[in-house]
Amino acid sequence: MSRINKNVILALLTLTSSAFLLFQLYYYKHYLSAKNGAGLSKSKGSRNGFDSTQWRAVKKFIMLTSSQNVPVFLIDPLILELINKDFEQVKNTSHGSTSECKFFCVPRDFTAFALWYHLWKNEEGWFRIAENMGFQCLKIESKDPRLDGIDSLSGTEIPLHYICRLANHAIHLVVFHERNGNYLWHGHLRLKGHMDRRFVPFRKLQFGRYPGAFDRPELQQITVDGLEVFIPKDPVHFLEEIPHSRFIECRYKEARAFFQQYLDDNTVEAMAFRKNAKELLQLAAKTLKKLGVRFWLSSGTCLGWYRQCNIIPYSKDVDLGIFIQDYKSDIISAFQDVGLPLKHKFGKVEDSLELSFQGKEDIKLDIFFFYEETDHMWNGGTQAKTGKKFKYLFPKFTLCWTEFVDMKIHVPCETVEYIEANYGKSWKIPVKTWDWKRSPPNVRPNGIWPISEWDEVIQLY
Repeated sequence: MSRINKNVILALLTLTSSAFLLFQLYYYKHYLSAKNGAGLSKSKGSRNGFDSTQWRAVKKFIMLTSSQNVPVFLIDPLILELINKDFEQVKNTSHGSTSECKFFCVPRDFTAFALWYHLWKNEEGWFRIAENMGFQCLKIESKDPRLDGIDSLSGTEIPLHYICRLANHAIHLVVFHERNGNYLWHGHLRLKGHMDRRFVPFRKLQFGRYPGAFDRPELQQITVDGLEVFIPKDPVHFLEEIPHSRFIECRYKEARAFFQQYLDDNTVEAMAFRKNAKELLQLAAKTLKKLGVRFWLSSGTCLGWYRQCNIIPYSKDVDLGIFIQDYKSDIISAFQDVGLPLKHKFGKVEDSLELSFQGKEDIKLDIFFFYEETDHMWNGGTQAKTGKKFKYLFPKFTLCWTEFVDMKIHVPCETVEYIEANYGKSWKIPVKTWDWKRSPPNVRPNGIWPISEWDEVIQLY
């Protein structure tokens, strides 16, 4: 009987304790938290969000890179956009003064940083330390495109991307390599056959879908959510570059095959022309960049880049394209100021505009302005003797970066379609005799300028 009483008493005590605990939980949830929660979350010295998985992963990564002097900077578009909205306040935030996690605690799968690879000294040691800190890292390598033009070095592999995972958040470290022309390049993130495609949600990565090229950014150090990081000094410019950063390599393998079939012209005259054409192209690029005018390699200059990775010596000129909406009235004076007088001007801004400038050694710089229609683009031509107009039709295209004559420069992304429109399916075969009024497969008659307008649309110098 006494034993039964003890069990009953124990059960009553347990029930009473449970009921009291439930009451405490209910009281906290529905009274204290509702009454005081908002005030506590904003009180001085609180650390809202600083226990998030994202913030902890970024903090460990920054500790790791700082301790090993790894030259990284933040390029994550989402975070840079948030920083830019409150840039002045963020710049004036001192280390340790942040009381709320506003940037690195935003839910996401990745945080993207960039690495200055030429400044990195201890790659293998960094990996060991990263693993000791709990990171699981994946390294993506591929051949170095800068060496493709050198037979003995072609195929040499370089690191392109690192993915370092901590818990359920990953750091995407984009490796930036220096290229001729003082710009930075990153490669395509392409997984090899043995790699785990479930390591992270790769499709959500914002860098690596294709190779990219960027202006070399000047950096500044700021405090973000209590962590000291480097970011581009002009985050707006960097953000504007991202969607237009796609890069296309020159096709060195195909160029070597071309020169095996068609011997390269290495005469003194050809060498001199290429040198002068290169200088003219570089001067034109510098002038247009100062004006803020987009341009790209067009006609024979584009063909030379794509077919043989060089300037075609018998082309006798340098050809550029510009969208008519990017035309600026001071283009002519800007070229004249750098020593390139206007040779001729055909057409009007609203119809078939074409400019030609005189470089040294009788090399011309031809600028063709492109107009957009519903389903195609076109540039115009005018015959000075007759006033006849011609139209050259192209499929619509976008612009990508490439490297040519030691410069980062634009070309049509849809290069084959662009070249075939201008030169036909047989563009791989050199043609030294070319009639601009009849030879291009995309040329069409486009009427004739009225004699009353000749002084306006045909200006010869």
